[in-house]
Amino acid sequence: MRTDFVSVIVPCRNERRHIRTFIDSVLGQETDGLDWEIIVADGMSDDGTREILGGLNDSKIVVIDNPELTVSAGLNAAIRMAKGNIIVRMDCHTEYQRDYIARSVAALQETGADNVGGAARTRVSGRLARAIAAAYHSPFSTGGASFHNELYRGYVDTVTYGCWLKATLERLGFFDEALVRNQDDELNLRLVRSGGKIWQSPDIVSWYSPRGSLSSLFRQYFQYGFWKVAVIRKHRIPASWRHLVPGLFVIGNAMLLAAGFLYPRALAMWLATMAFYSLCCVIAAVLAAKRSGWDLVAILPLVFVVYHVSYGLGFLFGVCYWPVAGSGTHRAGKAFTALSR
Repeated sequence: MRTDFVSVIVPCRNERRHIRTFIDSVLGQETDGLDWEIIVADGMSDDGTREILGGLNDSKIVVIDNPELTVSAGLNAAIRMAKGNIIVRMDCHTEYQRDYIARSVAALQETGADNVGGAARTRVSGRLARAIAAAYHSPFSTGGASFHNELYRGYVDTVTYGCWLKATLERLGFFDEALVRNQDDELNLRLVRSGGKIWQSPDIVSWYSPRGSLSSLFRQYFQYGFWKVAVIRKHRIPASWRHLVPGLFVIGNAMLLAAGFLYPRALAMWLATMAFYSLCCVIAAVLAAKRSGWDLVAILPLVFVVYHVSYGLGFLFGVCYWPVAGSGTHRAGKAFTALSR
């Protein structure tokens, strides 16, 4: 007899264009006989999302308020309401293979890991969106994290979304509600440092929809860099060296350029650095275009620059901001907290 019960938790706010399609896709999951529910933590949507949710006539769907508006607060509210002993996190902007829930639960039970998930696959249309997705999968822009490798199977330091026993999340103390961004990585960092294991399986398949413009990509990764500093301050050490590289890149170039106004040798060093970086961007663009389409090769170098500079600038803003402001979601301004699509 199956005794497991799965609670799918979904944070959302103002998702009128996506919520019905997402809910239909979740209700279409082939769950292999599992009992389950969907808990949607709505961040006080004012675009018609709540009305759409209210019109859905299915006993599996539970809608709760998230007056704090942030993803982490919504996730925690949903976890506390969950009836299931297994928690599966989902997102409105992601498509899921029909056996996503069943595969996640199977991996959790078979591996004995504390959190399981799949790789960060993408599905997009349009040349610019395809270029952003191609760069997203390139080690040159993201540091080569295993969760960007669709074929990788094994232990990792973080996964996309996640599937846990509810007891594991209760033991960890849930998501950190002071974090607008990076709450997933921070939870996984706490899990690993407490002796837990995270498992990635290529059988757990979903497709993320990356940002479709360079401006929204810039805002997204600026916030990632900014909030990464808050995570590092909390744990006193970065989870990975790759989190530091963009900030060092931006500050190093700024210092060389500033010194170049006084010292010709510094200007020469900056020009040489930019030439080498430009060459790296071109090489990485060729490699990414080889996989994703040669029509992207001309735009990919610019996309790489946006990934690196936005994250690096956000990180440096965080280095200056957090020691003065301290921690807390509402201490940061809208540019650091407003989520964009």
